Order: sequence, then C-alpha cells, then structure tokens
Amino acid sequence: MTKQEKVDYVINTLNELYPTIPVPLDHKDPYTLLIAVLMSAQSTDVRVNKITPLLFAKADNPYDMIKLSVEEIRAIIRPVGLSPMKSKGIFGLSKILIDKHDGQVPRTYEDLEELPAVGHKTAAVVLSQAFGIPAFPVDTHIHRLMYRWGFTNGKNVVQTEKDAKRLFPEALWNDLHLQIIWYGRQYSPARGWNLEKDIITKTIGRKSVLRTHPQYLEDKI
Repeated sequence: MTKQEKVDYVINTLNELYPTIPVPLDHKDPYTLLIAVLMSAQSTDVRVNKITPLLFAKADNPYDMIKLSVEEIRAIIRPVGLSPMKSKGIFGLSKILIDKHDGQVPRTYEDLEELPAVGHKTAAVVLSQAFGIPAFPVDTHIHRLMYRWGFTNGKNVVQTEKDAKRLFPEALWNDLHLQIIWYGRQYSPARGWNLEKDIITKTIGRKSVLRTHPQYLEDKI
C-alpha cells in the first residue's frame, strides 16, 4: 500500500468500527470539560468520571469554584492523583477565567495555555470537543498507534501531532483523534496486545514493530 492508501484504510476502518463516537470524559459545557481534562492527567477516564460529579455538585462553574478553598478541592479530587497540583490549577484557572474572560472558557490555544495546569494537549481537547475547532490532541494511545502504523517516527508527541495533521484531512481531526483513542484502548493497547484483533496494525503496521510480536512470528512459520 502507498502511504495515502494506508491513511484511507485507517479512516475507513475506524469509521466502520466507530460510526458514533462516545466522548471519554463526562461533562456538560466547556468549563466542566476543561476541569475534567485537567484532572485526567496521569489518571484514567473511569476514575475521573467517578470524581467529577462530586466536585461539580459543589461547583460546576468558576464563580462557585473559587468559593471553595484549594484544600477543599484537593480533598474531593484526591483519588485521581496529583491532587496538590491539580487543585491549585483548578482554583487558579477559575479565578483567571473570571478576571480575564468574563467567566467563559477561551477559544484559542494562546489563552487556554496561559491557564494554570493547562498544557497543549488539554487545550486541544477543549478546542475540539467543546467548540468544534479542528485540533488533533495526541495522547499516549495516538502516539503509540501513529508509530505502530508507520505514520510518525515516534520521537515525541509534538512531531506525532504534526504528522497526524499533515496526513489526515482537517475536517476529520476532531472525530479521528477520538476514534484512534478508542481503537488503541480496545484493539492495540501497550500491554496485552493481541495482534489478531488489531486488524489495522496487522494490515499496515510498521514491519519493525510487527516482527517483535510473537503472533506475527507464528504466522510466518
């Protein structure tokens, strides 16, 4: 297959597997999404989705959030991990949203990345999922699969994002990044990887990656 044929194969296969795409983090508006994404760093979506209802019952907007202390926020979100940093970030960004943005979540990378505890990936998720602005947030699953599929050299997530945006049509970015995340979790995980179930990697995968998989070697015997 040519590189373009491989790209088309990925798009078509993911559309067949995920015609409707669930959003991993529960939220009701841009603010609650921003908080949920911030909390998901080095945690799982399942754990975050258990904790956010407890936090949002007390504060689901920046005005109510700053009525809580950092310590109160930390006590609620402790199970998601990194609670000292995340609680300070949640309180700090809520105050900035009120002071600089009339309590609204901004719609640019520049403004979002100025907020405490908000990096490029978090900003990209908010832009794509809250506002429908084309973005391609790269998490560990996308980084892993883009390398397995031979679409990037895998050196860092910055390069992976550039390669993804170069290869895939902009109109598909917002859906595609979620489809790849779900595919990575279900069919091409870092651990317990079953190549027989991972039809995309088995079909177009980087040969140097495939050669390391026991199932690939068995198929060749």
